[in-house]
Amino acid sequence: MKISVVFPSVMYREGPTGVTKLIKAIEQIGFDELDMFDHVLMGFPTDTRRKPYYAPTMPIMEAFMLLSYAAAVTERMTLGTGVLVLPQRHPTLVAKQVATLDTLSAGRVRLGVGIGWQESEYEALGEDFRSRGARLTEGIELLRAYWRDEHVNFQGKYYQIDEMAMEPKPPQGDKLPIWIGGTRPQALKRVAELADGWIGMNAPGDPPLEDKLAQLTQYCEAIDRDPATLELQMSLSPDALNKEERKRFYAEPDLLKRRLIELRELGFDYVSMDCVPIFQQGFRSSDAMIDHLHAIYAALQPELGN
Repeated sequence: MKISVVFPSVMYREGPTGVTKLIKAIEQIGFDELDMFDHVLMGFPTDTRRKPYYAPTMPIMEAFMLLSYAAAVTERMTLGTGVLVLPQRHPTLVAKQVATLDTLSAGRVRLGVGIGWQESEYEALGEDFRSRGARLTEGIELLRAYWRDEHVNFQGKYYQIDEMAMEPKPPQGDKLPIWIGGTRPQALKRVAELADGWIGMNAPGDPPLEDKLAQLTQYCEAIDRDPATLELQMSLSPDALNKEERKRFYAEPDLLKRRLIELRELGFDYVSMDCVPIFQQGFRSSDAMIDHLHAIYAALQPELGN
């Protein structure tokens, strides 16, 4: 079982020295992957726009820039997005960015993608919100064409490419892992059809996790795909409805350990851990967060089976 750590952009406040120290420590402690959360913009609520899931002024550094920085100061751990809102960007540019990152990190990239939820962000970036699911599907197919083919030709509804080349290819080629996030039936169907893995989550109102896993199995079997070929990741977080446990979850490594064991028994290969709640628990400096990450890893490591 592997653990990814979502980098807390709030650490930009300590400047390059603090950011570098935390990135290096995450690798040195033993974690398997560094992930970046993705939003370009956050919208303030208006008369026609509901309050966003996060504070609009929450700092979020650009995913590929931070991961490129991390590639230069690490050697072992995988570098990923969890998740990149792919339909907000042209997949041609994303293909180039990911190929470059994979080249400079010696083949350490895992790309997580999703459709996002913030219509105002799409509008600000000049992209259509309503077609985002269909464009995610086409975008993934186009990414793999760029990473595989010398002569790139693609005729989709949204993207058309005529006799173009993109070099260098990523070291992983078109086998570079693409994982998809999402919990709705259409997202799970897309995971079964297109992805190397599923990045799961449990939001209020979602069906039980066991039901989503059963759906994934059904979608795989419907296209004669062995469900065992699909890797699974889940956030190492408490039940969305358990408000009391959520208050202390990230401060108590034994609670994370219990959740990891539950997810392992459900068949998950990866868990991800967001550092923002750790920051909110009071571990607000890079040194304090590093110390707490050491304690968390020490509690979890015996259960990883690595």
